Amino acid sequence: MPKTGVMVCGHGSRDADAVREFLALAEGLRPRLPDYDLEIGFLEFARPVIREGLEALAQRGNRRILAVPGMLFAAGHVKNDVPSEINEFAHAHPDIDIRLGRDLAIDAKLLQAARARIESVLDEETPRSETLLMVVGRGTNDPDANSNVSKVARMLWEGMGFGWAETCYSGVAHPRVDAGLERAARLGFSRIVVFPYFLFTGVLVRRIYDQADEVAAAHPGISFVKAPYLNDHPLVLDSFAERVRGALTGDNLMNCALCKYREQIVGREDEVGTPQAGHHHHVRGGGHSHSHEHGHDHSHEHGHDHPHEH
Repeated sequence: MPKTGVMVCGHGSRDADAVREFLALAEGLRPRLPDYDLEIGFLEFARPVIREGLEALAQRGNRRILAVPGMLFAAGHVKNDVPSEINEFAHAHPDIDIRLGRDLAIDAKLLQAARARIESVLDEETPRSETLLMVVGRGTNDPDANSNVSKVARMLWEGMGFGWAETCYSGVAHPRVDAGLERAARLGFSRIVVFPYFLFTGVLVRRIYDQADEVAAAHPGISFVKAPYLNDHPLVLDSFAERVRGALTGDNLMNCALCKYREQIVGREDEVGTPQAGHHHHVRGGGHSHSHEHGHDHSHEHGHDHPHEH
């Protein structure tokens, strides 16, 4: 196999702490990818830029480069900006095999990391049934990326046993943080956990915490708890390493990538490996109208043409 480099593509920030955390995450990846030459680069606001990082890998003799976006979801940066940088480099270096991996996306490990961050600030005095979880996303003009925040909130809500969950966004999308928290405060829960679903700190995360303090001051009867963002949790680093390996081997992404029977999903860990058994015996042969709503606890409609390998 040719000498292979890894390019971690960050967005970049004017905030020195955010850049420092990104660099720390990259350092945490090195021991997880000992066979690769690792480099980093940013789209904007910080150096080196992505092109500089790619050129450094090429100058060190890497004839294959695996580029991965250092971003949670695929919005404009992952779908347009990073691929544009990669394509320009590829055209200038036709002798180098460069491959772009996918975003971190919704991942079982990231959900476990999110749970750890949230649980780090919970006490057991207030029941989770009396707690509302507010998951705060970055917010983009891409509804696909925005909807992923809602899915994360739902999975954490059910998996961790909260009484309710809401989503809001720091910008672009609605509801914004202040409006979302004001609405949440009217729902009657005694505790609200504010969890920024972000990788790194920065102006936006600080603003989220500040807005949580402002809403808390207006509602002294509710306990507002600020959970830390994901940062370099070990499971986040593991997920990044998986994206690198996936760029090399090609991801086989099925519609059950987050299946509770395959992965240890938050709150459903004991269901991994559950034997497959049909629960639609009453409709075999097509002699039953399927117009009613089921009361089953899951709908396991996989698109595979092969059985699970638990």
